[in-house]
Amino acid sequence: MEPEPSCFFQFLPFLIILFLSSLLLLYSIKLKRGLWCNCEICDAYLTLSWSKQFHNLCDWYSHLLKNSPGKTIHIHVLGNTITANPDNVEYILKTRFENFPKGKQFSMILGDFLGRGIFNVDGDLWRFQKKMASLELDRFSIRSYAFEIINHEINHRLVPLLSSAGGDRILDLQDIFRRFSFDTICRFSFGLDPECLKLSLPISEFAIAFDMASKLSAQRAMTASPLLWKIKRWLNIGSEKQLRESIRVVNVLAREVISQRRKMGLLSHEDLLSRFMISLNDETYLRDIVVSFILAGRDTVASALTSLFWLLPKYPDVAVAIREEAGRVLGPNQDITSFDKINELHYLQATIYESMRLYPPIQFDSKFCQADGTLPDGTVVKKGTRVTYHPYAMGRMEDIWGPDCLEFKPERWLRDGVFIPENPFKYPVFQAGSRMCLGKEMALVELKCVAVSLVRRFNIELATHYPMPRFSAGLTATFCGGLPVKVREGNPKS
Repeated sequence: MEPEPSCFFQFLPFLIILFLSSLLLLYSIKLKRGLWCNCEICDAYLTLSWSKQFHNLCDWYSHLLKNSPGKTIHIHVLGNTITANPDNVEYILKTRFENFPKGKQFSMILGDFLGRGIFNVDGDLWRFQKKMASLELDRFSIRSYAFEIINHEINHRLVPLLSSAGGDRILDLQDIFRRFSFDTICRFSFGLDPECLKLSLPISEFAIAFDMASKLSAQRAMTASPLLWKIKRWLNIGSEKQLRESIRVVNVLAREVISQRRKMGLLSHEDLLSRFMISLNDETYLRDIVVSFILAGRDTVASALTSLFWLLPKYPDVAVAIREEAGRVLGPNQDITSFDKINELHYLQATIYESMRLYPPIQFDSKFCQADGTLPDGTVVKKGTRVTYHPYAMGRMEDIWGPDCLEFKPERWLRDGVFIPENPFKYPVFQAGSRMCLGKEMALVELKCVAVSLVRRFNIELATHYPMPRFSAGLTATFCGGLPVKVREGNPKS
């Protein structure tokens, strides 16, 4: 018989957990008592008292930034300087770009999920992925390939699915957009079709795990100290255990994608992954690239479409104007057939930009200061400080957009009927400077094609009416509870 372990060693794991939990409790009490920082903002953040007045953290930040003279605030317990000042944004993203990298702290927070993908690295790793992706995305053949995939997915899956819904059936349009953009990005980037948008709406274990990993990774950045989530990760308990399990599922699919692509061959395919695989043999690095592609192509597009179709039923005149423009440019009941035609839909582009002004898919983005400096508004930032610019708040600033900043007005983007973009540091929805979104044009093509196709074919009504959305925690903006709608086929003349 094996000797029984002593009582001490038998209970040692539980004693360790109890000891560390006690430390965490004391640490939490210390913070809540304001011994670290007594300011009103930090107290509201730690006690969640802001939630009594605001539905979302981003709305509270917008309120604070709006009432700050320099449009900059400090969350001391997070070591975070947050700004909605366009001059500061330009300083961070362009003027002193090298002084504000993603940073090791940020890479650590998202490292388990994103690894060495383009969104989580600096220096040579970032430059390599940027160069590879930009070379491919700028090719006309790649753009044509993407255009074909998008239209095929719309005409053979998205439209038939909505047509089958019937008048009184309630659909979660957010879920449908996520399925659509997932199928699209997988076909475009990997040459594989997950078929998530089939009429049966199959459950995707990968999509569920991906969403959970995104949510829990984002929550790490909201803790008052990285020590909290690091201890949970070391003990493999709570949210960190969930995160590890979710990432395991993501890894299985990502590696299966790579394996399938190798079996199918590389040289004869247009997808982006094949291009990277020609230059790389590191399976883990390729896994990180796959996950980054999915985050960029699925979550951001689905978020932008969800917000747009939450707004359009509230502003029927905008939907009418989109139909009228499409009728003039494309012809009655004609689909988009070329990039040239897409670029002629100025009002549609203005509508999409206006929707993302109020509801950007990425509500904020953080960098870490490499060396002491001073922002243009006079804010001093010390080495190691997290510096965050906030597109969501910037879209709500009267100083930037005027007294009607809270109104949904596509016309603000038009001059004599022609779409005119704004300074990207005033509108950093696609980032700006050297880290400008590489997939911006592809995303806009996808958004325009989906928007004009659905607006012309269907009447989409909100099944649940609420004055403003509540957002779930995550790396991209996601509506809590989805976007329940009723879909009726047929529309006014177009």
